[in-house]
Amino acid sequence: MDAISRRNVFQGGIGLAVLASSDAASAAAPAFRAPQVNLYARDLPRTVAFYRRFGFTETFRTPAQGAAEHIELRLDGFTLGIATLEAAERQHGLHPGGDGHWIEVVLRTDDVDEAVRELVATGATLVSEPHDFAGGRLRAGWIADPDGNPVQIYQQQA
Repeated sequence: MDAISRRNVFQGGIGLAVLASSDAASAAAPAFRAPQVNLYARDLPRTVAFYRRFGFTETFRTPAQGAAEHIELRLDGFTLGIATLEAAERQHGLHPGGDGHWIEVVLRTDDVDEAVRELVATGATLVSEPHDFAGGRLRAGWIADPDGNPVQIYQQQA
């Protein structure tokens, strides 16, 4: 964002993928690049279809043939990985899932009211009606993805 520095707080239950690179000149600490958030989905095709509605495009899938277990989508420089619960457990020994919604995907738009109205009209679950906050500088509404994770749609106010 231009006018407001914004940080989203992530609690346990998400994957954050960061690639480390080593540099002989800075052996004390690794440098990180290419961050992405991974979601774990009960229904991978349904969740991928949901995020494609925002303009995300597929950039990676594995396996390349057959039923996908992990798909990466990209929008405006941001990568969102979506993997099956089963693959996370079988391949990595992870046990995602359970109760609670521990992440939030945040997307900026020019007209939050229209965007939320359109998303709800096409099947998204409304979590919170669009409203002003941050002293009127931001307006946001929340919907839920197919697994119930909150998706914040926001705009900066003039």
